[in-house]
Amino acid sequence: MERRRIAIIVSPWFPVPPSGYGGIELMAFNLARELSGRGHQVTIFGRQGSRGPFETLALAPESWTHQLGTLDQIPRENLFLYRAYETVRRRAFDIIHDNSGIGGILVAAQARLQAPVVATLHGALRESEGDFLSAVARQVHLVAISRAQQATVAGVEWSGVVHNAIDPAEYSPITKPEEKENYLVSLARINPDKGQHVAIEVAKRLNVPLVLAGKVDVEGTRYFEEKIKPNLNEHVTWRENVQGKEKAELLAKAKALLFPIQWEEPFGLVMAEANACGTPVLAFPRGAAPEVIADGETGFLCADAAAMSEAVGRVEEIDPHACRARVEKMFSAQAMTSGYEDVYARVLAR
Repeated sequence: MERRRIAIIVSPWFPVPPSGYGGIELMAFNLARELSGRGHQVTIFGRQGSRGPFETLALAPESWTHQLGTLDQIPRENLFLYRAYETVRRRAFDIIHDNSGIGGILVAAQARLQAPVVATLHGALRESEGDFLSAVARQVHLVAISRAQQATVAGVEWSGVVHNAIDPAEYSPITKPEEKENYLVSLARINPDKGQHVAIEVAKRLNVPLVLAGKVDVEGTRYFEEKIKPNLNEHVTWRENVQGKEKAELLAKAKALLFPIQWEEPFGLVMAEANACGTPVLAFPRGAAPEVIADGETGFLCADAAAMSEAVGRVEEIDPHACRARVEKMFSAQAMTSGYEDVYARVLAR
């Protein structure tokens, strides 16, 4: 692709790359770094503290924190978007890539910029959001992170599907069965949607140790107290904050990752992370799981807890090298960047 000047707008809440939580900011960092390596001129519009082998513009201070429901959140987000699009208007870019959500898409649709705006939707979509996206799809070029996400709303004109990505170099695969340890892992925020109670049921059925890793979010507090905490013991353990090398090692040594989601999750990056470690994924076939997991090749899609329990006994059929190879081909920063370059080229050709 011809070298382009690309503006990437994220959010005012986390730096690029994030130090902990911040999935969108991590995606933006991987994308911007790879685009820069391919010769594009990239500018990240984000929070103070952002850094990388590209230009960064800090349009929000470190003092702004992401606290849902607070009176400050909406005006601060609006101020950030105002600053971002005013800056874009004054500078010359070939493509603006917005990752800020519905609010940013609304501003972009009304901004009447000379450069086209590509917007990635990162979360689950409701019918009302689908109606909005249908109305603005001619002004903003919309990108989904999975076909499953697209399927949740009707009548939206999409400009492409580009899967999210990880950096496989951050994960060291364990490819020898004898180096694995005898435990299962569930890595996700503690929430009924993630189905940790099913993971506990599977572990109990098989009498296999289970590690639950993830923070308890606001919606999951009661779920944790009623469904998770009473089951914690020497066989079912909980780690609240796992990241970096600790997370990679936890995934790599596990027999399998259990992913019994209870909703139509639009992606699920942890499945790619586990496969990058050579670890099979056992998932319910909801949301994007059938796109991420090649059934019988990098894991198994399981109808219920009984099927998931049975699949644990078959994990040695999964080739760790195949797991890693699929991630490098489909869910690496290189693959994601090529996908966005294709979208940018199609949009500019119009």
